[in-house]
Amino acid sequence: MLMTVLAFLVTIGVLVVIHEWGHYRAAVACDVKVLRFSVGFGRVLWSRTGGETEFVVSALPLGGYVKMLDEREGRVESGERHRAFNHKPLHQRAFIVAAGPLANLVLAVLLYACVNWAGVEEIRPWLAEPRVGSLAADAGLRSRDEVVAVQIQGASKDASGDSAQADGEWVAVRSMTDLQWWFTRAAVQGRDVRLRVVSRTSEQGSPSGERELSLAVSRIPAADVDGSLLEKLGLSGPYAEPLVAQLVPNGPAERGGLKEGDRVLSLNGNPMQDAGQLRQAIRQSANDGQPQPLTFHVERAGRALDVLVQPVMKDVQGQRLPRIEAALGSAAATVTVQHGPVDGLTRALSKTWDVASLSLEMLGKMLIGEASIKNLSGPITIADYAGRSAELGWVYYVGFLALVSVSLGVLNLLPLPVLDGGHLMYYLFEGITGRPVSERWLERLQRGGVAVMLLMMSLALYNDFARLLGAN
Repeated sequence: MLMTVLAFLVTIGVLVVIHEWGHYRAAVACDVKVLRFSVGFGRVLWSRTGGETEFVVSALPLGGYVKMLDEREGRVESGERHRAFNHKPLHQRAFIVAAGPLANLVLAVLLYACVNWAGVEEIRPWLAEPRVGSLAADAGLRSRDEVVAVQIQGASKDASGDSAQADGEWVAVRSMTDLQWWFTRAAVQGRDVRLRVVSRTSEQGSPSGERELSLAVSRIPAADVDGSLLEKLGLSGPYAEPLVAQLVPNGPAERGGLKEGDRVLSLNGNPMQDAGQLRQAIRQSANDGQPQPLTFHVERAGRALDVLVQPVMKDVQGQRLPRIEAALGSAAATVTVQHGPVDGLTRALSKTWDVASLSLEMLGKMLIGEASIKNLSGPITIADYAGRSAELGWVYYVGFLALVSVSLGVLNLLPLPVLDGGHLMYYLFEGITGRPVSERWLERLQRGGVAVMLLMMSLALYNDFARLLGAN
């Protein structure tokens, strides 16, 4: 819990400081007098004056602001009027406003580059047996297939059946994270994915042959795209040997006679290729909501034997499922993903662009009802993921920080009146018409913007609590 709180505070603190620093540095560069640089809102906990600016830390840490000299907010001496924000040319005002979100995007590039240079241990895209009848199974994926490259296919077909939009380039896949990213991108865009796979009989084994196949990712509606996308495609996760890894004391598996280290060869006479297939078979073994006896044919110390286990029904994420109270599967195979100085920076730029564009696509689809509003996350979810990533190590936390920094940059560029993007829309109007938005309209738009933001925050908090309680 302490790690979660600390990681969340560091996340918010870093992102707010960088965002406001962008506004501050742009204002200074344009010779605008900055009165206060605040991290947080409300009661001041700490303050220090540097030059003509007061730097403060306030009690409520969810945000910050840079207060500049401005005739609309107070009296300005005639000798300082040229340094007031409202007296600056349009292009300078727009630059100062845009500098905050841009600082977050630049930070994301640098953080992603650090992750690429340091290297991170990722799960290899070596797949378990897909669920029977799933999109992955229909595509021809099998247990021990390793995905080595993906290609996002054209979005539509012309009258002859050929792609009306050219297919994308083949992109190398090095981890399950890569694979999930490309599947998510394809699903949001309503496209299918072409996969290049090889079959490996062991972690270090040579591939038995390369083949290509198509996965109909477009059949997953954008509204259903979330963290369980791989499961919806029928992929139960990375390949793991069908071993009994750990037993719950006095649980059904231990009482039935299973031992740690047992290799499960078959379940009720059906061969088990991997741990994912084994777990799936156990989940589907109930009959009319009642657990059925399971016969495990296992290999133990070089000999084969049968073990009869009686599962018990347990509540798992709102479902009643049969459980044997044992951890199944060997550790998933991993690979260190690392890039050189130039390649790491190039990939960081590309990653930031891709995440930003995908975020905008998702927001657009939420707006028109094509994507689920359950994808909106608030401070509770951010805190949870901050804590989890921090526990995994600094590289994972830096990657998480980069992702949130992109999200903050994109969010602030949205054309809502209370956000930086809303102010940029005012300046666009001023640039086109030659006159600023009237005070009357500014007040109306501000009220509307506040209402929209409150609605978004309420939805995000609702989703946070729903996830916390297992309802999402």
